[in-house]
Amino acid sequence: MQPSRRRLNAGLATAAALVGATLMLSGCAADSTGASKPSSSGASHVKITLTNDGSADTCALDHTSAPAGPITFTVDNKSATGITEVELQSDQRILGEKENLAPGLAPVSFTLTLGGGKYTVYCPGADKENVAFTVTGKAAAAKTGSVQTLLKQGSKDYAGYVDDQIAGMVQGVAALKSAIDSGDVAAAQKAYGQARPFYERIESDVDGFVLPGTKANDNAGNLDYLIDMRASNLDEKVGWHGFHAIERDLWQGGAITDDTKQLAAELQTNVGKLADLAKGLDYKPEDLANGAAGLLEEVQSEKIKGEEEAFSDIDLVDFAANVEGSQQAFEYLKPGLTKIDPALTKQISAQFDKVNALLDTYRDPSAIGGYTTYTPQLRASDASTLSRAVQALQDPLSRLAEKVATAQ
Repeated sequence: MQPSRRRLNAGLATAAALVGATLMLSGCAADSTGASKPSSSGASHVKITLTNDGSADTCALDHTSAPAGPITFTVDNKSATGITEVELQSDQRILGEKENLAPGLAPVSFTLTLGGGKYTVYCPGADKENVAFTVTGKAAAAKTGSVQTLLKQGSKDYAGYVDDQIAGMVQGVAALKSAIDSGDVAAAQKAYGQARPFYERIESDVDGFVLPGTKANDNAGNLDYLIDMRASNLDEKVGWHGFHAIERDLWQGGAITDDTKQLAAELQTNVGKLADLAKGLDYKPEDLANGAAGLLEEVQSEKIKGEEEAFSDIDLVDFAANVEGSQQAFEYLKPGLTKIDPALTKQISAQFDKVNALLDTYRDPSAIGGYTTYTPQLRASDASTLSRAVQALQDPLSRLAEKVATAQ
């Protein structure tokens, strides 16, 4: 089975590519029952079911087409142990995805507004990995009105937040490289902890880029792989690059070598390329909602388990950054959401307050990144409490994408 990839996310930079897009097909088992029809909410619904039939993992769609407009894809992993992600692709570009799809977990969903054209649902690890998905007709004319004005303005303003985080990441990685070049391990560890949050706050916005001339499934050109790949998911053909390879050297090795310096220089180059590619991103309201939910899924699947920062144990730094990024996306949508569903908006706000209050109990100004080290002992005692708090937020937050995509 091929290595699982770190991702290109939910279409935040692909608004123009959505309409009339075509893509390559390379096969996912499909149970086609024709076209999905819009529900009373205004969105069409497509269910993607992952199972194991005793000999192979399979990926099946209940519909292989839908009319142009908002479409909600719900992924339910019943028993497929070899499929950990599902992506909607167009022209080798991933428009929407869900990852860390362990069997038995609750179904997860994402909503995209798609124009007419041909797309592919990609299920890496399935017996047949791709299935064609067709969107018919043309997207409806852009909606107008007070709710739409608020949502669009929020999406536009959120772009400024992303720009600020990218600029901070460029500066943070430059400081990390400088500390590594100096040979000072303690200074480099501190700089590492300061640089990490910038990427984690906006990972759902910027992990969708590949270097020009490379394909989405080629880790050698996948900037998310080159910047943020973890030890647990390496592609042996490409090797280890980025933040966590540096983390390994600084904590496990406890020394800065020539290889560490080369890794830092490469990281700075790749972050610079990411910053260039991310300029001028356009966002739809559902992009913000999908991204907010995706960041909390990152918390549940990796940070709480201590899988992200396996050498430094600063997972709570990343945890807090994911929550902050998720909350920022929500806050920029909040004026419009308050008109769409005031009760749900109030519920989500209250849950963010509870998660932030819980995170505050782990603050430690003297620790790297400002949070206490997430040791195995702390994980054993506190992971369940943290997970329950995030889940109570994640459940209502996951309902936002369809609401903003179908808002009148």
